[in-house]
Amino acid sequence: MNFQFKILAAVAACFLLVACSGMPDVKTPSADFIKINNGILTSSYGKTIYTFDKDQANSGKSECIATCADNWPPVYVEPGIKVSGDFSVINRNNGQKQLAYKGKPLYFFAKDKNPGDKTGDGVNNIWHVVTP
Repeated sequence: MNFQFKILAAVAACFLLVACSGMPDVKTPSADFIKINNGILTSSYGKTIYTFDKDQANSGKSECIATCADNWPPVYVEPGIKVSGDFSVINRNNGQKQLAYKGKPLYFFAKDKNPGDKTGDGVNNIWHVVTP
């Protein structure tokens, strides 16, 4: 009986591992996953969020495309996510949905490697951490 229980437990563990391995990693926060850490907006895992001065609030579009978006990845919104309050969603040129705060599209900075890094704040005097 003990041997059968061990086999059953092993099979269940394998099934769970296979089932969970097919689940996508959540790398893009929605408004539900945005937090305030030390007075700034971050993702739920602590990655600092920025705005870009060249984006016009409430224009519904991002001016950060191509190479800019490689260095400043947009904060994408997964399909079906509902946002409210100061958060909204814009449509990027590539059809993906980007999270906006008070009408301004939101971004990460590729050079921020660890939670709490904010090395993008003030870059070229046009990138800023978001302070609610």
